[in-house]
Amino acid sequence: MKRVFLIVLDSLGIGNAPDAAAFGDLGANTLARIARGRRFENLSRLGLGNIDGVDAVKSTDAPLAAHGRLIEKSRGKDTTVGHWELMGIVSEHPMRTYPEGFPKEVLDAFSAATGRGVLCNLPYSGTEVIRDYGKMHTETGDLIVYTSADSVFQIAAHEATVPLETLYDYCKKARAILTGEHAVGRVIARPFVGEDGNYTRTANRRDFSLEPYGETLLDVLKDEGYDVISVGKISDIFAGRGITESHPTHGNAEGMQTALAMTEKDFSGLCFINLVDFDMLYGHRQDTDGYGRALEEFDAFLPEMLSRLGKEDALIITADHGCDPGDESTDHTRECVPLLIYGKAIDPKNLGTAEGFSAVAGTVAELLGTKKRLAGAESLAGKILK
Repeated sequence: MKRVFLIVLDSLGIGNAPDAAAFGDLGANTLARIARGRRFENLSRLGLGNIDGVDAVKSTDAPLAAHGRLIEKSRGKDTTVGHWELMGIVSEHPMRTYPEGFPKEVLDAFSAATGRGVLCNLPYSGTEVIRDYGKMHTETGDLIVYTSADSVFQIAAHEATVPLETLYDYCKKARAILTGEHAVGRVIARPFVGEDGNYTRTANRRDFSLEPYGETLLDVLKDEGYDVISVGKISDIFAGRGITESHPTHGNAEGMQTALAMTEKDFSGLCFINLVDFDMLYGHRQDTDGYGRALEEFDAFLPEMLSRLGKEDALIITADHGCDPGDESTDHTRECVPLLIYGKAIDPKNLGTAEGFSAVAGTVAELLGTKKRLAGAESLAGKILK
């Protein structure tokens, strides 16, 4: 094949993983939670409802895509770990988290690097932290630093108090500090606007990830001369490594339009797309209805995307973790994720359950015909190529 389009529906889990209880997520099911009273006709046509264990979406007698589910091997349930495993890296140990906030030595170094004080330094909801600390931030110029159940160092700042480029520079400084013993998966810029009592986060978020500690499929593709096109925050998640072209976006709508634009581009390789709104706007905010509407919008986008694929193209749809918007927590959930593989050369069979998100890396490598293959990245291509 010449082109593979890989779309990650950020946080669209399809039911708790076998080890969900160890993560406190027994019973989590993002898809089942948001599907109530909704119909995702095009995803159903592809075979989403035919995946083992999925009963929240109707099945079809003639699915259009190869379909299955993936179980994560990595010891984590966040964006970085999930995406890295999709590209072939299994994280044997969870990334460090800070349930009681960051230690003094980290904050002292951060303040020395930025010349600003720090507010909060606790696990917090992103919308609630600007509600509770936004006024103090705008009055003092101190930065709102907070974390979550994930391995993240988040910096919230009002765009009128701290210009975006300055905030991004502060994140780079934090990224340089948060290595070694205190290495976190991501440093995240969380800009907001508005006035006290009516602060809102903007779409100018940026993620500054650790550089992958092993070789990924993206590295292999770039080294062998393939195009590796990032849409959304993919380039951020991989610290820019293995990327040949990047298109940052400001939400699902722009991400989907950019994906369509990329179908008109003559390239050979991988177009890797992340649609972040499912997680950022709806999963973490416990907005079940909003999540459902967002998936309906993606469902409505699919026919045009499918119609633009040529005979040497494949479309893969998956996710990186769950984020059940109706459970008791605003955090990610340990779930299986869907796998849909569509193309004119793809046999739409049931793939059952694959151990490891890295099956995506193995499959993409074989579909594109790379010379090098990543160890442990099982390919499903032999089962689905006609």
